[in-house]
Amino acid sequence: MKLFAHLLIAAFLAVPAFFAFSQEAKPAAVPAAAPSSADKPDLAKGEASFMAVCAACHAPDGNSLIPVNPKLAQQHPQYLIKQLQEFKAGKRANPIMLGMATTLSDSDMKNVAYWVSSKKATPSVAKDKELVMLGERIYRGGIADRQVPACAGCHSPNGAGIPAQFPRLSGQHAEYAVAQLTAFRDGVRGNSLQMTQVAAKLNDREIRALADYVAGLR
Repeated sequence: MKLFAHLLIAAFLAVPAFFAFSQEAKPAAVPAAAPSSADKPDLAKGEASFMAVCAACHAPDGNSLIPVNPKLAQQHPQYLIKQLQEFKAGKRANPIMLGMATTLSDSDMKNVAYWVSSKKATPSVAKDKELVMLGERIYRGGIADRQVPACAGCHSPNGAGIPAQFPRLSGQHAEYAVAQLTAFRDGVRGNSLQMTQVAAKLNDREIRALADYVAGLR
C-alpha cells in the first residue's frame, strides 16, 4: 500500500510539470499581419488627381453642374473604379473618358474613387409631375407584362444602390440617366448585360419617366 501511495503522489506531481512543458513547447502565436498601407486609398492624392483630371467636367466636389455629365459625389467607390477601368480598357466606349482614364493607374483610380465618394451629393428634383408618377410605378413595381423588374430591387427604394454591386441613382441628373438608359437599350453601352436586357424593354417615354423620378429620389 505504501508503495502504491508513493506512486500515486509521484503521478500527481508529474501532471503539472507535463502541462507546463506542453505550454512551453507550443510555438508562439504569429500576430495577424496589419493591412498594408498600399491597400488603403490615399485621399490626398485622390483629391489632387480629381482636381487635375476630373473637376472640369464633374465639378470640384463631384456634383456636376453639367446635366449630361454625371454626379460622382457619394457614388460607391467600387462602382467608380470599375467604370474607370472599363473606360480605360475600351469596354465602355466614351472617347473623352478614354483619354482621361488612360492617364490613371489602378492606384490613382482607387484614390480618386474613394475621395469623391466621400463628398456629399447635392439633391435634385423631378420636373414633370405626370412623368414622375409613371417613373415611380416602374421603379417600384416594374412592368409585369414585359417582365421588366422593379429598379428598386437592385438600386434600393431610395436610390442608394448597393455598394460594390449596383450604383447610387438618387439625385442623378435626369439628362444623364436618359442618355445611359438609351445607350444600354440601343447597344451603345455594353458593359452591363443586366442593364442591356432591362433597358431593351423600355420605350422613350418610360426612360424619361424613370430618369425624372430618380432625379428626385432622396
